[in-house]
Amino acid sequence: MKKVFHILMLMVVIIGLSSCEKDDPVIPNEGELITTLIYTLTPQNGGESVVLSFRDMGMGQPEVVTGTLKANTNYSGAIKLLNEIEIPVIDISEEVKEEGDEHQFFYLSTIEGLDVNYTDVDEDGLPIGLATQVVTKAAGSGELTIILRHEPAKDAPGVSDGDITNAGGETDIEVTFEVDVE
Repeated sequence: MKKVFHILMLMVVIIGLSSCEKDDPVIPNEGELITTLIYTLTPQNGGESVVLSFRDMGMGQPEVVTGTLKANTNYSGAIKLLNEIEIPVIDISEEVKEEGDEHQFFYLSTIEGLDVNYTDVDEDGLPIGLATQVVTKAAGSGELTIILRHEPAKDAPGVSDGDITNAGGETDIEVTFEVDVE
């Protein structure tokens, strides 16, 4: 009788241990650390590129480099995202491009006559925003805010036109640059 009791207890312990779940759930596609955003604007008719950059290595104030754009000019824009904490440096923009259907940049400007248009799309033909066309008109000053959303509702009203209002999703990075147009 004692032997049967021990066998039953052993079976209960084995069944109990085998049905336990892990304490650490697997998080699919956990967000990458973005330390650096570089937005390079190249005049389409030639000339000097303007580079806006943000770098936050987590040690005090972030480094922000702003720029001056020329009025009445079309620029080709290219975003580069980096994780400079890792060695070697990780190019996060490659991941954003590969997972384009899960990402979209939004460009919000307070500068009268500065328009940002998407020139790249994901596999569904919806914008990503790593590549843009920036058009300036009259001189002015203000802010250009760049926001990268993860899993936005790209088919929501206005989102594919760059309106963040109905986008939802989570913000991966948000940076505001002071910009002059002369």
